[in-house]
Amino acid sequence: MFVHGLHSPAETEPVRLNMSGDAFPETALRLLAAYRSGTIAPEQVIKRSYERLRQRDDSAVFISVRPEHEALTEARELSRRSSDLPLYGIPVAVKDNIDVAGLPTTAACPAFSYEPGLDATAVARLRAAGTIVIGKANLDQFATGLVGVRSPYGVPRNAFNSKLVPGGSSSGSAVAVAAGIVPLALGTDTAGSGRVPAGLNNIVGLKPSLGIVPTTGVVPACRTLDCVSVFALTTDDAWLALSVMAGLDKEDAYARARPVGALDQRPNGIRLGVPRPEQRLFFDREFESAYAQSLEKFEELGCTLIETDMQPFYETARLLYEGPWVAERAVVVRELLASIPDAIHPVTRAIIEPGLRISAANAFATFYRLEELRRTAERVFNTIDMLAVPTAPAAYTVEQVLADPIKLNSNLGTYTNFVNLLDLCGIAVPASVTANGVPFGITLLGAGGQDAKTASLGRAFHAEARLPYGALAMPSYQLTGD
Repeated sequence: MFVHGLHSPAETEPVRLNMSGDAFPETALRLLAAYRSGTIAPEQVIKRSYERLRQRDDSAVFISVRPEHEALTEARELSRRSSDLPLYGIPVAVKDNIDVAGLPTTAACPAFSYEPGLDATAVARLRAAGTIVIGKANLDQFATGLVGVRSPYGVPRNAFNSKLVPGGSSSGSAVAVAAGIVPLALGTDTAGSGRVPAGLNNIVGLKPSLGIVPTTGVVPACRTLDCVSVFALTTDDAWLALSVMAGLDKEDAYARARPVGALDQRPNGIRLGVPRPEQRLFFDREFESAYAQSLEKFEELGCTLIETDMQPFYETARLLYEGPWVAERAVVVRELLASIPDAIHPVTRAIIEPGLRISAANAFATFYRLEELRRTAERVFNTIDMLAVPTAPAAYTVEQVLADPIKLNSNLGTYTNFVNLLDLCGIAVPASVTANGVPFGITLLGAGGQDAKTASLGRAFHAEARLPYGALAMPSYQLTGD
């Protein structure tokens, strides 16, 4: 087992990987087609993942990496089996708050680290489908943060520009996909951790409805709200991984029997909710302009834009860090807070510690208000099919976030913090790259259980954006034949 140490992001120009001489496909579906045609073998692709990891020279992307010979041996053994497995030979990264047998689970806190005896259910299902785990990806400690800078294992470099935060908490997972190390990675999403990093790295982040993917073997952030999320270069790849992981697990009391469904080639007649102009919150003028341009693209796709009152959603978002869910975050770390408080990142501790003092009376008052807001949201979704919001209202540098860690993190959660409280599903897809070379993303949000419909529109929008995959010098996304 190779464990990465501290790393500070280099002050360099925007990063682009040029792999034009690399004949291997990048996406999971194209790799599967190549395997089944006999063009390549899993061992070659796994070797490429390790080569790219070394080439990237960023020790903060992974907290632990499987020995290369072990992964190659697994790939050779897999080659003796049928290539009909749904994710045959696909390398994956797993966020280090999700158990992988044989690798420690740290949640980015060395004092919390333990050795799991079993894979998390989501990981076990991916492995049974043919994936090969490369390693455990870095994260904001205890999945608390949307910035990617709250880890003793360092700050993964944003795949586009190393001065920018990578986004969190699933920072390493997003960077591993955007940099082409793996085509698929698992994250988690409680407050936006599966969406903000996707937006800031020009990739897809799929956040399923609550309970579709079991969270057995996942270190809780807020157990009642947690989701296992997927990072990928395309919606098709992310959807394939979700389809493999979905399904009830008797060990997970919060799992739900929700059908996943299938993607539509071209969704038509979508009533698309958008924030009223006076309620559109941005901290970056280029992002504001990019959002307006994205709405024009949705109209070109045949969507009807419906201006929507966002105040109930913004009020719900405030509950996440001002209400009892902070106390829920404190549950998993209360022993550490009592015994070794300095083992917890100071910003993380400042956020979670007040949760120990929230009264039961205040908690119930908040639960009552949330139910009222949920009814309001249901009425909104009776008039629209889904919401289209910016994935993030700005992009910040590492330096900016370190200087003002809580406020800027809160800004990044403007359009994400309310989602799981309202039991919405979502997909973050690349929309454009600003004149300053910063990725801008759109997130589509649907009512719980509407995952396929929401992802289908995200797929179509991403195809129209004609952007390269992640930070790779690759052709534009194609809707068909991918």
